[in-house]
Amino acid sequence: MTAEPLLRLAELRIAIGNEKLIDGLSLDVGSGEILGLVGASGSGKSLTALAIMRLLPPAATLGGGLYWRGRSLLDQSPAALRDFRGREVGMVFQEPMSALNPLLCIGTQIAETVRLHTPATRGEAKRRAAEALARVGLGSDASWLRRYPHELSGGQRQRVAIAMAIVLSPALLIADEPTTALDSTTQAQVLDMLREIVQGSGMSLLLVSHDMAVMATMATRLVVLERGRIVEQGPTESILRGPTSPYAQRLLAATRLKVRSARAATPAATPPLLEVRAVVRELPVPRRSPWSRAAPRRIVDAASLTVLRGETVGLIGESGSGKTSLLRLILALDRPQSGSVLLLGENFSAARGPRLRSLRRQIQVVFQDPYGSFDPEWPVERVIAEPLHLLDVQPTPAERRSKVAAVLASVGLSAADARRYPHEFSGGQRQRIAIARALICEPALIVCDEAVSALDLLVRAQILELLEELRRRSGVSYLFVSHDLNVVRAIADRVYVMFRGRIVEEGETDTVFSAPRHAFTAELIRSTLTK
Repeated sequence: MTAEPLLRLAELRIAIGNEKLIDGLSLDVGSGEILGLVGASGSGKSLTALAIMRLLPPAATLGGGLYWRGRSLLDQSPAALRDFRGREVGMVFQEPMSALNPLLCIGTQIAETVRLHTPATRGEAKRRAAEALARVGLGSDASWLRRYPHELSGGQRQRVAIAMAIVLSPALLIADEPTTALDSTTQAQVLDMLREIVQGSGMSLLLVSHDMAVMATMATRLVVLERGRIVEQGPTESILRGPTSPYAQRLLAATRLKVRSARAATPAATPPLLEVRAVVRELPVPRRSPWSRAAPRRIVDAASLTVLRGETVGLIGESGSGKTSLLRLILALDRPQSGSVLLLGENFSAARGPRLRSLRRQIQVVFQDPYGSFDPEWPVERVIAEPLHLLDVQPTPAERRSKVAAVLASVGLSAADARRYPHEFSGGQRQRIAIARALICEPALIVCDEAVSALDLLVRAQILELLEELRRRSGVSYLFVSHDLNVVRAIADRVYVMFRGRIVEEGETDTVFSAPRHAFTAELIRSTLTK
C-alpha cells in the first residue's frame, strides 16, 4: 500500500429521512490491495459501494468525507463524476442480467463504455471490447461480440459485466456480490479470474460479499459491517483465525452449516412419495436452412430419482446441467418425451383436468427469488392463500384468514403481516412467506429451487433450520435443488448429482461427499472446499 490511499472514506454518513443507514464509516483502500467489505443483508455493504460511485438514490443524504486520490468526491460536477465512473473506478453489480441491456449485443455495450470515456473510433472501441472479453476468459472473435445477454449462462454474463468494468483499466474495481448466484465451479473460476486480473494489472479491488469463505481466498484485509457501523477490521487471516466481535463470530460460524438431524428410517416396503422413471426431455434445434435437419438436443437424458416420505433429497449440479429442466418435468409444467413421473403412486406427468389439479395440491414449490414470484400489488394474505384454489372445497373468507394466520405463525411471522405487501419485508422474510405459501395446502412434498442461494449466510442458516423444523413437525418431504454443496450437505439425507442432463451419481449424503465416485462430483466438492 502507498502512503496516500486511492480511496478514503472518513466518517461517512448516509441517511434516508430520519433513518441512519451508514453511521461514521471510515476505511482506506490502497493501491494494489484487495479489501473485503463483509456483512449480512442490511449491514450497508452495497449502500457503501453505491456511495463511492455517487449512485445513491435521490432521497439519500450523504455526509462526512469521501476522497479519491486525496480529492473530495462530494463536490464534483456531474461531468466530472461521469468521467470518474469507468475511467477511475469500475463496478461489477450483483445481478449481471439486470445490469446488461437485453436489447444490445454485448460487444456494443462494452464498446459504448470505451466511446463514452475516450475519443476512440467505433472500430477501436470494438477492438478494445474484444480484448476485454479475452481478458475475462471469453473468446475474442467476432461471434462473442454479436451475442446477446440471454444467450449466455450466468457465469458468462458475470464475465461480460467484469469485462465492461475493466475495459478502461480503472485503478479500482468494486465487485458487489459478484458470485452469489453462481454454482461452485463457476464461482471458483470467476474468483480466480478476478484475482489474476487484479494481480496482473496492479488494480485495487473492493470486494463486497456476505460470504466469509469467499473472503478467505480473496481479501488481504477485511472490514466487517453491522447495521452501518464497522465492528471489526484487520488482516483477513487474523479475523478468520480469531474474530473478536460477536457479529463476526456469527458470520464465520454461519459458513459451517450444521442443520441435518438424525432421521427415522423409512420402512423398505414403503412406496416412494415421488418416483421419476427415466424421463427424457428434448428441444428442437433451429434449422440453418429450409432443407437442413438436425437431431433434437437432449437436455434431460433418462434421469431417475426417488423421494421417500419424510425425507430430504438434494439435487446438485452446475449451471446448464439440466436441473431446472428436470424440475419442470417433476412439477408437470413440461411433458417428457419418454419416461414418467409418479406422485403418490399415480402418473403425475400424464394426469389431466381435475385429477392433475388434485395432485398439484400434494407438490408445491419455493422459488429462488420470492419477490419475482409474488404479485407486488397483492397483500401477503392473498399471496399465501393463492394455492387454496386447488382444494376441492373452497374455504370461507374467515377460514382463509385463519389458515393464513396459522401458516404465518408456523414460519415465524405474525398474523398482522398478512395485511402488508411483499416490498415491506426483507429477503429472508419474503422467503418465509414463500414457504408459508407452499405449506398452506398441506402438501406431501415441497420442491425448493435454489431457495437460499440469494440470502446471506445468517439468514440462510435461519431458513434451513426453519425447513428442518417444519419437516420434523409435519413430516413433509423436500426435494432441494441447489448448486451450493454446503447447503445440500447440511439438509439432505440423500443426494443426486446431475451432469449434462444425466444423473451421474446418487447415494447417502455423507457417502457421496466423503467418497465421490464420479469425476464431476469430485470436482464440485473440490471447488467448494477450496473456495
